Amino acid sequence: QVQVVESGGGLVQPGGSLRLSCVLSGSIFRILIMGWYRQAPGKQRELVAGITIGGATRYADSVKGRFTISRDNTENTMYLQMNSLKPEDTAVYYCNTNPQSLPWGQGTQVTVSS
Repeated sequence: QVQVVESGGGLVQPGGSLRLSCVLSGSIFRILIMGWYRQAPGKQRELVAGITIGGATRYADSVKGRFTISRDNTENTMYLQMNSLKPEDTAVYYCNTNPQSLPWGQGTQVTVSS
């Protein structure tokens, strides 16, 4: 069964940066459209960034200009570079296909606080 494993979260001050990683088991990563999602306490999970097989990207308005999604198909890995972080970015971040079709991983907690 294909699984996703997210990592790279942590506690960071407002204005700081983090880089999240997502590794997908199996050899199908290169044919999947992928995305980063997040779920804040009391809110629904939302898609914040997506990337096609060829590397075209899309972002939610709330993160546009601050977050950068990328992928390495040779390593079955996807990244989310997050800069200028704000307290409202605090959430558990998940990766999955776009739209979601794989079991959710455990996610990685990002907390932005002074």
